[in-house]
Amino acid sequence: MIEVKAAESKSQKPKKSAFREWVDSIVFAVVAATFIRWLLFTPYVIPSSSMEKTILIGDFIFVSNLHYGARTPATPLQIPLTHQTIWGTKIPSFSTLIQLPVFRLPGFTDVKRNDVVVFNYPGDPDEPFEDVARGDGGYKHFPVDLRNNFIKRCVAVSGDVIEIKKAVVYINGQPAAVPPTAVFYYRLESGDLLDDRFFENEDIQDYGNYPADSAKPNTFVYQIRTTPQIVDNLKKHSFVRSITHISQYASNTAEAGIFPKAIPQNQEFWGPIQVPKKGWTIQLDSANVAKYANAIKFFDHNDPDKVVVKEGKISIDGKLLTSYTFQQDYYFMMGDNRYESADSRFWGFVPADHVVGKALFTWMSIDPNPKSILNKIRWNRLFRGIE
Repeated sequence: MIEVKAAESKSQKPKKSAFREWVDSIVFAVVAATFIRWLLFTPYVIPSSSMEKTILIGDFIFVSNLHYGARTPATPLQIPLTHQTIWGTKIPSFSTLIQLPVFRLPGFTDVKRNDVVVFNYPGDPDEPFEDVARGDGGYKHFPVDLRNNFIKRCVAVSGDVIEIKKAVVYINGQPAAVPPTAVFYYRLESGDLLDDRFFENEDIQDYGNYPADSAKPNTFVYQIRTTPQIVDNLKKHSFVRSITHISQYASNTAEAGIFPKAIPQNQEFWGPIQVPKKGWTIQLDSANVAKYANAIKFFDHNDPDKVVVKEGKISIDGKLLTSYTFQQDYYFMMGDNRYESADSRFWGFVPADHVVGKALFTWMSIDPNPKSILNKIRWNRLFRGIE
Protein backbone atom coordinates (compact mmCIF):
# COMPACT_ATOMS: atom_id res chain seq x y z
CA MET A 1 0.00 0.00 0.00
CA ILE A 2 1.40 3.31 -1.05
CA GLU A 3 0.97 6.21 1.40
CA VAL A 4 0.24 9.49 -0.27
CA LYS A 5 1.28 12.64 1.57
CA ALA A 6 0.23 16.14 0.77
CA ALA A 7 2.97 18.02 -0.98
CA GLU A 8 4.54 20.54 1.28
CA SER A 9 5.18 23.95 -0.04
CA LYS A 10 8.84 24.37 -0.78
CA SER A 11 8.64 28.07 -0.15
CA GLN A 12 6.75 29.59 2.76
CA LYS A 13 6.08 33.31 3.05
CA PRO A 14 7.94 34.83 5.93
CA LYS A 15 5.75 35.82 8.82
CA LYS A 16 5.04 39.54 9.01
CA SER A 17 6.59 41.42 11.87
CA ALA A 18 4.34 43.20 14.37
CA PHE A 19 5.47 46.54 12.96
CA ARG A 20 4.59 45.49 9.40
CA GLU A 21 1.15 44.30 10.47
CA TRP A 22 0.62 47.58 12.30
CA VAL A 23 1.58 49.60 9.19
CA ASP A 24 -0.61 47.45 6.94
CA SER A 25 -3.57 47.97 9.26
CA ILE A 26 -3.11 51.73 9.25
CA VAL A 27 -2.78 51.85 5.46
CA PHE A 28 -5.92 49.74 5.05
CA ALA A 29 -7.86 51.93 7.50
CA VAL A 30 -6.79 55.14 5.74
CA VAL A 31 -7.65 53.77 2.30
CA ALA A 32 -11.03 52.49 3.51
CA ALA A 33 -11.85 55.77 5.29
CA THR A 34 -10.82 57.80 2.25
CA PHE A 35 -12.98 55.65 -0.02
CA ILE A 36 -15.99 55.91 2.31
CA ARG A 37 -15.59 59.70 2.66
CA TRP A 38 -15.37 60.13 -1.09
CA LEU A 39 -18.05 57.73 -2.27
CA LEU A 40 -20.53 57.27 0.59
CA PHE A 41 -20.68 59.58 3.61
CA THR A 42 -18.63 62.45 5.00
CA PRO A 43 -18.76 63.73 8.61
CA TYR A 44 -18.76 67.47 9.33
CA VAL A 45 -18.95 69.65 12.40
CA ILE A 46 -20.99 72.87 12.32
CA PRO A 47 -18.98 76.00 13.27
CA SER A 48 -21.48 78.80 12.55
CA SER A 49 -25.07 79.81 13.26
CA SER A 50 -26.31 80.32 9.68
CA MET A 51 -28.62 77.26 9.84
CA GLU A 52 -29.96 77.67 13.39
CA LYS A 53 -32.45 76.51 14.59
CA THR A 54 -32.29 73.64 12.09
CA ILE A 55 -28.62 72.86 12.75
CA LEU A 56 -26.77 74.23 15.78
CA ILE A 57 -23.18 75.22 16.40
CA GLY A 58 -21.48 72.10 17.71
CA ASP A 59 -23.64 69.64 15.78
CA PHE A 60 -21.77 66.74 14.17
CA ILE A 61 -23.55 65.69 11.00
CA PHE A 62 -23.31 63.03 8.31
CA VAL A 63 -23.60 64.12 4.67
CA SER A 64 -24.49 61.67 1.93
CA ASN A 65 -22.36 61.80 -1.22
CA LEU A 66 -24.56 59.07 -2.72
CA HIS A 67 -27.74 61.11 -3.09
CA TYR A 68 -26.50 63.45 -5.81
CA GLY A 69 -23.61 61.22 -6.91
CA ALA A 70 -20.02 61.45 -5.68
CA ARG A 71 -17.67 63.75 -7.60
CA THR A 72 -14.40 62.56 -9.04
CA PRO A 73 -11.45 64.41 -7.46
CA ALA A 74 -10.26 67.51 -9.27
CA THR A 75 -7.11 67.56 -7.13
CA PRO A 76 -5.77 63.99 -6.85
CA LEU A 77 -2.44 64.96 -5.27
CA GLN A 78 -3.64 65.36 -1.71
CA ILE A 79 -2.83 63.88 1.68
CA PRO A 80 -5.69 61.50 2.59
CA LEU A 81 -8.29 62.63 5.15
CA THR A 82 -7.29 66.30 4.86
CA HIS A 83 -9.08 69.22 3.22
CA GLN A 84 -6.91 72.30 2.67
CA THR A 85 -4.06 72.05 5.15
CA ILE A 86 -2.16 69.41 7.13
CA TRP A 87 -3.78 68.89 10.52
CA GLY A 88 -2.90 71.61 13.03
CA THR A 89 -0.76 73.58 10.56
CA LYS A 90 -1.14 76.09 7.75
CA ILE A 91 0.86 73.89 5.38
CA PRO A 92 -1.14 73.05 2.21
CA SER A 93 -2.13 69.39 2.10
CA PHE A 94 -2.40 69.29 -1.68
CA SER A 95 -0.58 70.07 -4.91
CA THR A 96 -2.15 71.60 -8.03
CA LEU A 97 0.45 70.07 -10.37
CA ILE A 98 -2.36 67.82 -11.63
CA GLN A 99 -5.86 69.23 -12.07
CA LEU A 100 -8.58 67.04 -13.56
CA PRO A 101 -12.05 67.84 -14.87
CA VAL A 102 -14.81 67.09 -12.35
CA PHE A 103 -17.29 64.36 -13.18
CA ARG A 104 -20.19 63.18 -11.06
CA LEU A 105 -21.05 59.52 -10.60
CA PRO A 106 -24.72 58.57 -10.97
CA GLY A 107 -26.80 59.42 -7.90
CA PHE A 108 -30.35 58.46 -7.08
CA THR A 109 -31.78 61.98 -6.89
CA ASP A 110 -31.14 65.56 -7.99
CA VAL A 111 -30.84 68.56 -5.72
CA LYS A 112 -34.40 69.52 -4.81
CA ARG A 113 -35.98 72.57 -3.27
CA ASN A 114 -35.72 72.53 0.55
CA ASP A 115 -32.83 70.04 0.57
CA VAL A 116 -30.15 70.93 3.12
CA VAL A 117 -26.99 70.83 1.02
CA VAL A 118 -23.24 70.92 1.67
CA PHE A 119 -21.26 72.59 -1.11
CA ASN A 120 -17.93 74.21 -1.81
CA TYR A 121 -18.18 77.97 -1.35
CA PRO A 122 -18.17 79.54 -4.81
CA GLY A 123 -17.40 82.97 -3.40
CA ASP A 124 -17.98 86.40 -4.80
CA PRO A 125 -15.29 87.40 -7.32
CA ASP A 126 -15.99 91.05 -6.48
CA GLU A 127 -14.98 90.67 -2.83
CA PRO A 128 -12.34 93.34 -2.13
CA PHE A 129 -10.48 91.18 0.41
CA GLU A 130 -9.00 87.70 0.57
CA ASP A 131 -8.90 86.21 4.05
CA VAL A 132 -8.09 82.52 3.78
CA ALA A 133 -8.49 81.91 7.51
CA ARG A 134 -12.04 83.26 7.55
CA GLY A 135 -13.00 81.70 4.25
CA ASP A 136 -14.13 85.03 2.81
CA GLY A 137 -12.42 85.46 -0.52
CA GLY A 138 -10.06 82.64 0.39
CA TYR A 139 -11.84 80.40 -2.12
CA LYS A 140 -9.66 82.03 -4.78
CA HIS A 141 -6.65 80.15 -3.42
CA PHE A 142 -8.15 76.67 -3.80
CA PRO A 143 -9.39 74.32 -6.54
CA VAL A 144 -13.13 73.68 -6.73
CA ASP A 145 -13.09 70.51 -4.63
CA LEU A 146 -11.00 72.10 -1.85
CA ARG A 147 -12.89 75.34 -1.35
CA ASN A 148 -14.46 75.87 2.06
CA ASN A 149 -17.50 73.73 2.82
CA PHE A 150 -20.76 75.61 3.42
CA ILE A 151 -24.15 74.21 4.44
CA LYS A 152 -27.41 75.93 3.44
CA ARG A 153 -30.91 75.13 2.30
CA CYS A 154 -31.60 75.01 -1.43
CA VAL A 155 -34.56 77.34 -1.94
CA ALA A 156 -34.47 77.48 -5.76
CA VAL A 157 -33.19 75.01 -8.36
CA SER A 158 -31.97 75.68 -11.89
CA GLY A 159 -34.62 77.34 -14.05
CA ASP A 160 -36.61 78.73 -11.09
CA VAL A 161 -37.42 82.41 -10.86
CA ILE A 162 -36.77 83.53 -7.29
CA GLU A 163 -37.95 86.72 -5.63
CA ILE A 164 -37.87 87.78 -1.99
CA LYS A 165 -40.47 90.23 -0.71
CA LYS A 166 -40.69 91.24 2.95
CA ALA A 167 -38.31 88.35 3.76
CA VAL A 168 -40.72 85.83 2.20
CA VAL A 169 -39.33 83.73 -0.66
CA TYR A 170 -41.39 83.38 -3.84
CA ILE A 171 -40.58 80.70 -6.42
CA ASN A 172 -42.06 81.11 -9.89
CA GLY A 173 -44.51 83.64 -8.48
CA GLN A 174 -45.77 81.44 -5.62
CA PRO A 175 -44.82 81.62 -1.91
CA ALA A 176 -42.25 78.94 -1.16
CA ALA A 177 -42.61 76.43 1.64
CA VAL A 178 -41.23 77.92 4.87
CA PRO A 179 -39.07 75.63 7.00
CA PRO A 180 -40.56 75.56 10.52
CA THR A 181 -37.10 76.37 11.90
CA ALA A 182 -36.39 79.37 9.62
CA VAL A 183 -35.79 82.59 11.57
CA PHE A 184 -37.78 85.82 11.05
CA TYR A 185 -38.57 89.01 12.95
CA TYR A 186 -41.96 89.39 14.65
CA ARG A 187 -43.87 92.00 16.65
CA LEU A 188 -45.38 90.43 19.78
CA GLU A 189 -48.15 92.11 21.78
CA SER A 190 -48.75 90.75 25.29
CA GLY A 191 -51.20 91.52 28.07
CA ASP A 192 -48.50 90.70 30.62
CA LEU A 193 -45.01 92.06 31.16
CA LEU A 194 -42.57 89.42 29.90
CA ASP A 195 -39.18 88.91 31.53
CA ASP A 196 -35.90 87.27 30.50
CA ARG A 197 -36.93 83.95 32.03
CA PHE A 198 -39.99 83.77 29.78
CA PHE A 199 -37.99 84.30 26.59
CA GLU A 200 -35.33 81.85 27.75
CA ASN A 201 -37.95 79.19 28.42
CA GLU A 202 -39.40 79.77 24.96
CA ASP A 203 -35.92 79.41 23.38
CA ILE A 204 -35.87 83.03 22.14
CA GLN A 205 -32.47 84.69 22.45
CA ASP A 206 -33.07 87.83 20.37
CA TYR A 207 -35.76 90.15 21.75
CA GLY A 208 -36.32 93.76 22.74
CA ASN A 209 -39.01 96.12 24.03
CA TYR A 210 -41.02 98.51 21.90
CA PRO A 211 -42.25 101.79 23.43
CA ALA A 212 -45.66 101.39 25.07
CA ASP A 213 -48.61 101.83 22.71
CA SER A 214 -50.78 104.59 24.17
CA ALA A 215 -53.73 103.45 22.05
CA LYS A 216 -53.61 100.02 23.67
CA PRO A 217 -53.47 100.28 27.47
CA ASN A 218 -52.06 97.35 29.42
CA THR A 219 -50.32 96.09 26.31
CA PHE A 220 -46.62 95.29 26.24
CA VAL A 221 -44.93 95.18 22.83
CA TYR A 222 -41.75 93.29 21.90
CA GLN A 223 -39.67 92.65 18.82
CA ILE A 224 -38.50 89.05 18.70
CA ARG A 225 -36.44 87.02 16.23
CA THR A 226 -37.59 83.42 16.16
CA THR A 227 -39.09 80.60 14.08
CA PRO A 228 -42.65 79.89 12.87
CA GLN A 229 -42.54 76.76 15.03
CA ILE A 230 -41.90 78.77 18.20
CA VAL A 231 -44.47 81.39 17.14
CA ASP A 232 -47.12 78.66 17.04
CA ASN A 233 -46.22 77.73 20.62
CA LEU A 234 -46.33 81.37 21.76
CA LYS A 235 -49.86 81.77 20.44
CA LYS A 236 -51.03 79.13 22.90
CA HIS A 237 -50.43 81.52 25.82
CA SER A 238 -53.62 83.36 26.79
CA PHE A 239 -51.74 86.63 27.45
CA VAL A 240 -50.26 86.75 23.92
CA ARG A 241 -52.63 89.02 22.01
CA SER A 242 -50.98 89.04 18.59
CA ILE A 243 -47.78 88.11 16.76
CA THR A 244 -47.10 89.77 13.41
CA HIS A 245 -44.30 89.13 10.94
CA ILE A 246 -42.32 92.35 10.34
CA SER A 247 -39.49 93.55 8.09
CA GLN A 248 -36.22 95.25 8.92
CA TYR A 249 -35.75 96.88 5.50
CA ALA A 250 -37.88 98.98 3.17
CA SER A 251 -38.36 97.72 -0.36
CA ASN A 252 -36.40 100.64 -1.81
CA THR A 253 -33.42 100.31 0.57
CA ALA A 254 -30.12 99.37 -1.09
CA GLU A 255 -27.96 97.19 1.17
CA ALA A 256 -24.20 96.98 0.64
CA GLY A 257 -22.76 93.61 -0.36
CA ILE A 258 -25.91 92.24 -1.99
CA PHE A 259 -25.59 90.20 -5.22
CA PRO A 260 -25.56 91.35 -7.95
CA LYS A 261 -23.97 94.58 -6.84
CA ALA A 262 -25.14 96.49 -9.95
CA ILE A 263 -28.79 96.13 -8.83
CA PRO A 264 -29.88 98.02 -5.66
CA GLN A 265 -31.56 95.45 -3.38
CA ASN A 266 -31.48 94.16 0.18
CA GLN A 267 -31.75 90.77 1.86
CA GLU A 268 -35.50 91.13 2.50
CA PHE A 269 -36.39 92.48 -0.96
CA TRP A 270 -34.41 90.70 -3.69
CA GLY A 271 -34.97 89.79 -7.33
CA PRO A 272 -36.74 88.57 -9.32
CA ILE A 273 -33.89 86.67 -10.97
CA GLN A 274 -33.96 83.34 -12.83
CA VAL A 275 -31.47 80.71 -11.66
CA PRO A 276 -29.29 79.55 -14.59
CA LYS A 277 -29.99 76.11 -16.05
CA LYS A 278 -27.80 73.93 -18.27
CA GLY A 279 -28.74 74.53 -21.91
CA TRP A 280 -30.58 77.80 -21.14
CA THR A 281 -29.73 80.57 -23.62
CA ILE A 282 -29.99 84.21 -22.60
CA GLN A 283 -29.62 87.43 -24.54
CA LEU A 284 -26.70 89.43 -23.19
CA ASP A 285 -28.30 92.81 -22.72
CA SER A 286 -26.98 95.05 -19.95
CA ALA A 287 -29.51 93.69 -17.43
CA ASN A 288 -28.52 90.06 -17.98
CA VAL A 289 -24.82 90.92 -17.96
CA ALA A 290 -25.29 92.45 -14.50
CA LYS A 291 -27.02 89.28 -13.26
CA TYR A 292 -24.97 86.54 -14.88
CA ALA A 293 -21.50 87.90 -15.74
CA ASN A 294 -19.83 86.34 -12.70
CA ALA A 295 -21.31 82.91 -13.40
CA ILE A 296 -20.22 83.07 -17.03
CA LYS A 297 -16.71 84.27 -16.27
CA PHE A 298 -15.77 82.30 -13.17
CA PHE A 299 -17.99 79.23 -12.86
CA ASP A 300 -19.28 78.07 -16.25
CA HIS A 301 -16.10 76.26 -17.39
CA ASN A 302 -14.71 79.22 -19.30
CA ASP A 303 -11.16 80.50 -18.94
CA PRO A 304 -11.56 83.60 -16.72
CA ASP A 305 -8.49 85.18 -18.32
CA LYS A 306 -10.24 85.12 -21.71
CA VAL A 307 -13.59 86.50 -20.50
CA VAL A 308 -13.83 90.29 -20.42
CA VAL A 309 -16.78 92.07 -18.83
CA LYS A 310 -16.84 95.77 -19.62
CA GLU A 311 -19.51 98.45 -19.96
CA GLY A 312 -22.39 95.99 -19.80
CA LYS A 313 -20.95 93.64 -22.44
CA ILE A 314 -19.15 90.28 -22.41
CA SER A 315 -16.51 89.03 -24.81
CA ILE A 316 -14.71 85.68 -24.80
CA ASP A 317 -11.31 85.36 -26.45
CA GLY A 318 -11.87 88.73 -28.12
CA LYS A 319 -15.29 87.84 -29.56
CA LEU A 320 -18.22 89.99 -28.42
CA LEU A 321 -21.17 87.86 -27.31
CA THR A 322 -24.80 88.78 -27.92
CA SER A 323 -26.15 85.58 -26.31
CA TYR A 324 -24.87 82.83 -24.05
CA THR A 325 -25.85 79.21 -23.29
CA PHE A 326 -25.06 77.91 -19.80
CA GLN A 327 -22.95 74.78 -19.52
CA GLN A 328 -24.13 73.55 -16.11
CA ASP A 329 -26.96 73.89 -13.59
CA TYR A 330 -26.94 76.34 -10.68
CA TYR A 331 -28.78 76.63 -7.36
CA PHE A 332 -29.86 79.37 -4.96
CA MET A 333 -28.94 78.62 -1.34
CA MET A 334 -30.05 80.37 1.86
CA GLY A 335 -29.43 79.78 5.56
CA ASP A 336 -32.46 79.12 7.75
CA ASN A 337 -31.14 81.77 10.16
CA ARG A 338 -31.97 84.33 7.50
CA TYR A 339 -30.40 87.37 9.22
CA GLU A 340 -27.15 85.64 10.19
CA SER A 341 -26.37 83.89 6.91
CA ALA A 342 -23.94 84.80 4.13
CA ASP A 343 -25.63 83.04 1.23
CA SER A 344 -26.75 83.40 -2.39
CA ARG A 345 -28.30 86.77 -1.64
CA PHE A 346 -24.77 88.06 -1.06
CA TRP A 347 -22.49 86.05 -3.37
CA GLY A 348 -24.71 84.51 -6.03
CA PHE A 349 -25.53 81.09 -7.42
CA VAL A 350 -23.96 77.74 -6.47
CA PRO A 351 -22.71 75.82 -9.54
CA ALA A 352 -23.60 72.12 -9.81
CA ASP A 353 -19.94 71.08 -9.74
CA HIS A 354 -19.58 72.72 -6.29
CA VAL A 355 -22.29 70.54 -4.71
CA VAL A 356 -20.86 67.98 -2.25
CA GLY A 357 -23.87 66.13 -0.84
CA LYS A 358 -27.11 66.08 1.13
CA ALA A 359 -27.13 66.55 4.92
CA LEU A 360 -28.84 63.54 6.50
CA PHE A 361 -28.71 63.56 10.29
CA THR A 362 -26.98 64.82 13.41
CA TRP A 363 -25.12 62.00 15.16
CA MET A 364 -23.60 64.07 17.99
CA SER A 365 -24.19 67.57 19.37
CA ILE A 366 -21.92 69.40 21.81
CA ASP A 367 -23.00 72.73 23.27
CA PRO A 368 -20.03 75.15 23.08
CA ASN A 369 -21.48 77.25 25.94
CA PRO A 370 -23.28 74.86 28.30
CA LYS A 371 -24.87 76.01 31.55
CA SER A 372 -23.10 73.12 33.27
CA ILE A 373 -20.86 70.20 32.35
CA LEU A 374 -23.91 67.95 32.59
CA ASN A 375 -25.47 69.86 29.68
CA LYS A 376 -22.39 69.64 27.45
CA ILE A 377 -23.96 67.01 25.20
CA ARG A 378 -27.35 67.86 23.71
CA TRP A 379 -28.81 64.38 24.09
CA ASN A 380 -32.10 65.30 22.40
CA ARG A 381 -30.26 66.02 19.14
CA LEU A 382 -28.43 62.71 18.79
CA PHE A 383 -29.34 60.82 15.59
CA ARG A 384 -31.87 63.47 14.64
CA GLY A 385 -32.75 63.72 10.95
CA ILE A 386 -32.13 67.01 9.14
CA GLU A 387 -35.19 68.32 7.33
